[in-house]
Amino acid sequence: MKSLSEAERQQFLAGKHVAVLSVAAADGRPPASVPIWYDYTPGGNIRIMTGPSSRKARLIERAGVVTLVVQQEEVPYKYVVVEGTVVETTRPAPPDLQEALAIRYLGEEGGRAFVRSMEGVEEALYTIRPDRWLSADFTGDL
Repeated sequence: MKSLSEAERQQFLAGKHVAVLSVAAADGRPPASVPIWYDYTPGGNIRIMTGPSSRKARLIERAGVVTLVVQQEEVPYKYVVVEGTVVETTRPAPPDLQEALAIRYLGEEGGRAFVRSMEGVEEALYTIRPDRWLSADFTGDL
């Protein structure tokens, strides 16, 4: 196993993966961990969206920091873990970004249909600054 270089880990994170978001819970429960769509451009911040009244949103706002895990589930296995600080919250999330994110994950037709199905549902946008990175690349090890 080797670590990914800075450029490799940023490029990997920029790929289309469903991430697992973890955020501390203050109610005696273990950290909340949920699958989530995200947006990332190398060198930039991570952006995620969720309903502003959800437990996830409340925990993100309380903690102010999150962990995002992205993995390649087929051989050769790779993963990137980012610990980051929430640097901005936007309510409601901009419609153009909602649509771009849905299209990223569902394709043009599916993404637009998904956004139409969510009309009237407010989303909060969280911008996360990557603070620490962990990564692994098992290419050649398996």
